[in-house]
Amino acid sequence: MIKKLALVWMLIGSALLAQKITHLRFEGLSHLSNTTAQEIAGIHIGDAIDADKINQSIKNFFAQGYFKDVWVDQKGSTLIYHFKEKMAIANVDIKGYGSDGEGKELLAGIGIKKGDLYDERRIKKATQTLIAKLESQGYYDTVVEVSKEKVGEDSVSIVFDVNKGEKITIQKMNFVGAKKLSQSDLETDLANKEKDILGWMPWRNSGEASVEQLEYDAHRLKNTYMKHGYLDAQVSPPLMRVDFGSYNAKVDYEVVEGEQYRIGSITITEHIDGIDAKKLKDILTLKKGKIFNIKRMRTDIKNLEEEVGNFGFAYVRVSPQLSKNREKKIVNLNYVIQPGVPVTINDVLISGNHTTKDRVIRRYLYLAPGDTFNARDLKDSKSALGRTGFFESVDIQSQRISVDKINLLVKVKEASTGTLSAGGGYGSFEGLMLNASVSNKNFLGSGIATSVGFDISKISKNYNLSFTNPKLWDSQYSLGLSLYKKKYEYTNFTQDQTGASLTLGREFLRYFHASVGVGYVDNKSQRNDNNFTATGYSTNIAPTDEAIDLFYSDKYQKTSLFAALSFDNTDDFYTPRSGMIASVNFEFASLDGTDVDLTKYPKGYGNYVKSSAKFGLYYGVEDWIDYDLIFRFKARMTTIESSSGEKIPTAEKLFMGGIGSVRGFKPYSLTPGDKNGLITGGKKRASGTIEASIPLSQAAKMRLAFFYDIGMIGEDNFNEIQRSGTGVVLEWRSPMGPINLVFAKALDDEPGDRTSSFEFSMGTKF
Repeated sequence: MIKKLALVWMLIGSALLAQKITHLRFEGLSHLSNTTAQEIAGIHIGDAIDADKINQSIKNFFAQGYFKDVWVDQKGSTLIYHFKEKMAIANVDIKGYGSDGEGKELLAGIGIKKGDLYDERRIKKATQTLIAKLESQGYYDTVVEVSKEKVGEDSVSIVFDVNKGEKITIQKMNFVGAKKLSQSDLETDLANKEKDILGWMPWRNSGEASVEQLEYDAHRLKNTYMKHGYLDAQVSPPLMRVDFGSYNAKVDYEVVEGEQYRIGSITITEHIDGIDAKKLKDILTLKKGKIFNIKRMRTDIKNLEEEVGNFGFAYVRVSPQLSKNREKKIVNLNYVIQPGVPVTINDVLISGNHTTKDRVIRRYLYLAPGDTFNARDLKDSKSALGRTGFFESVDIQSQRISVDKINLLVKVKEASTGTLSAGGGYGSFEGLMLNASVSNKNFLGSGIATSVGFDISKISKNYNLSFTNPKLWDSQYSLGLSLYKKKYEYTNFTQDQTGASLTLGREFLRYFHASVGVGYVDNKSQRNDNNFTATGYSTNIAPTDEAIDLFYSDKYQKTSLFAALSFDNTDDFYTPRSGMIASVNFEFASLDGTDVDLTKYPKGYGNYVKSSAKFGLYYGVEDWIDYDLIFRFKARMTTIESSSGEKIPTAEKLFMGGIGSVRGFKPYSLTPGDKNGLITGGKKRASGTIEASIPLSQAAKMRLAFFYDIGMIGEDNFNEIQRSGTGVVLEWRSPMGPINLVFAKALDDEPGDRTSSFEFSMGTKF
């Protein structure tokens, strides 16, 4: 078309040479305005009619990609441009790939979207991009067919029909020349790994090839050697050999390992007022004489940047200088610190919070506009936001806007904080169970936790309503209100309580929280005519009705004063990898009731002080061993103190067993008993737990924890009854909240003990 038009204009060019353009008209335009079209044409009123210029203007229009055809007519001194535009794409769809969400995500990257003009070249390019993207995900021999259907006069619908190819599976990894590190060590950081036995299981490696990551695996392998002190290691690019009959592959690396280096001297070069270089060396993880580890060196660089950043330097640069001594096989390290200029915070910009209000997020930030930058405050702000449980992820970055001013960019990804549930089930102990609840720990994005619900089974009827504002009026004060009614059948008695509590607290010194409160309970307990043999005790004496009523028939009212002090500097609400939780709680209770055997308890119902303490330590060792292993240590202790001659009801005493104390035993089943074989509850209880948690499936947010529990309980002494248990916990951060499935075994159970091999819990943290 362009060639034909050019020839026409050449033939009549001489006739038009003397004429000037008096009018320009553009007919058939939809996507361009007349003004824009005139600019593209490059021809203006008053210009001489020039065949070459008109020919070039037509080329300019075709280059825009909007038109199927363009031609020009002349009527006297008027030039008329005629346009036939390409069809618009009314809809783009993809079939055969997977779920709708996966398909839309794939479409987003191929360069074709609704509203674009249909162009065969762009469709072909999009098809090639689609195939390349699927190949990068490990699918080979993919076929993509494109169909189009006209929609109206000017639009077309496009469908990409994908016939996914086969996944390449890596059956064998060969590290030629590797002798000093095992294959499991070499594969640790690689994106492409050899298929494991039972590779289809979530925590095993499936061997599926990630071709787009293959070129980076050589650098990861080199980095693995650097983590083990092999500074001179050389790694070739990987060679993947694929059998396209079976779609199995082998990957080969050529490796020259070299010698392993240890740390020689470590020095720090800095010229910063107020900083002691000797103290900086104390925070380093690399020590003289240890095997060089590049990952620890990077950690040390980060620690140095943070330490210097506490003096207001947001853009600290720490440059490591390595000096190798090949004969002695040592490397000397010198960290050169360049602090830059101290900076202040200009503004704090928050994004990603579609529900949570900005002011709620700002409550947990320890840096505000006008403050001097402080790296520790930045780190603590991130941890504080993580402890709320409102967010799946938190990232805080700095944005330099001048030499001495920065903005803080707070990016969050919100987690599901509310649940609406109704359900039921059946258990051998609980019988038929029905429950319904509505809860939200971030109600309407306000940071307020609310809950209302009920739980009914053969042995329990619980109703609750609670409200907690952790930052009352955006202050450091908190307020909590709880109303409840519960009825629970223990082994030998039924506890029926109605109660309420009100608590006022305050945060101070960043990690500490203190609170005081009042509570009221109306209790009605009565005996159960069931089995009265005490856990851990055996007796041939049948208890009398008087003895049973003495322990299990209690009607009283309790008024309490509470006081608590807690410490929490952990980095996450659900899965902390660093930090400590500690708390002490005191309850000063006064009981009032009349149904007391005064011959046994001459002072009637008494007053008591319940003291309890908790301690939790969390330590992730991923920085040390390159694996997301988390160690946890937890301890709990509770005591009840009362005067002699006063009755402390069994419902107020202590029991042990189950989640929260010693797993492997039924909840509340471990407790002291009397000579008649009746459980009486204890006054002293202590337990400890050691756990090791490993990742199971990152995509499903599942972990596996191995545990050992030990606990003791008694009336006068802690060690009157001592038990222990072990097992594993499947930790799942589900859309309904955290769920723990406990598979346990009692280690030292005795005749009469009620053991349990399976339990589950929802929503617990400690």
